[in-house]
Amino acid sequence: MSTDPDTALAALRFYTTPAHACSYLADRQAVTLFADPGAKIDTRTYTTLSAHGFRRSGAHIYRPHCQACKACIPVRVLVSQARYDRRQKRIWNRNQDLSVTSLPPQATDEYFDLFARYIAARHADGDMYPADRQQFQSFLVQGRTEARFIEFRLEGKLLAVSVIDELDDALSAVYTFFEPREARRSLGTHVVLWLLQETRRQQKPWLYLGYWIRQCQKMSYKTDYQPIEGYINDRWVSLPPDRV
Repeated sequence: MSTDPDTALAALRFYTTPAHACSYLADRQAVTLFADPGAKIDTRTYTTLSAHGFRRSGAHIYRPHCQACKACIPVRVLVSQARYDRRQKRIWNRNQDLSVTSLPPQATDEYFDLFARYIAARHADGDMYPADRQQFQSFLVQGRTEARFIEFRLEGKLLAVSVIDELDDALSAVYTFFEPREARRSLGTHVVLWLLQETRRQQKPWLYLGYWIRQCQKMSYKTDYQPIEGYINDRWVSLPPDRV
């Protein structure tokens, strides 16, 4: 008999990191709360952790635990009511020539080369630059049995990969990297639109998009998808457009 997820959550140990430089806001220190990396966390418990604002990076399940700052807000889209604006509809139509395949995570030269080009073009100012193979392996390939690589190809050429986790009641977008030379396709937006469609196809209510930070420009795209909810003060609340 499987363990009740709330019981498993209560029995799980958590650890905090020392304060370290925040990856998103330059003038702040951050503290991270990790679920016990040695614990066996099944899909039901992982789903429950996600519903409490946790995310995954590689094999680690974590959430921000900063006492003096609440800027990082976990967000998820309510897919049954998701609506596209005119720009999103144009992007969706523009990319209907792409083929999509779901595969287990793996470290191939093709994947890494695309990942490295993406990091160099989009995140050269971050701590992931320059990309290296061990980083790619530990961050995106290793981790959870729920993980999938969603490939987007044009006539066989790899243009984008979305790393997702398939939870009991949601899909969780872990990370997406794409061809920076295909800017006109707006591949990042198209991937999220595809994930919304896939979440609906699987009859799951939510698509998790990670953390949204009002002051961080790189996070601003997440609130383009409506209706969106934020996990604030230990409960999910609607984030209407006029609030975000």
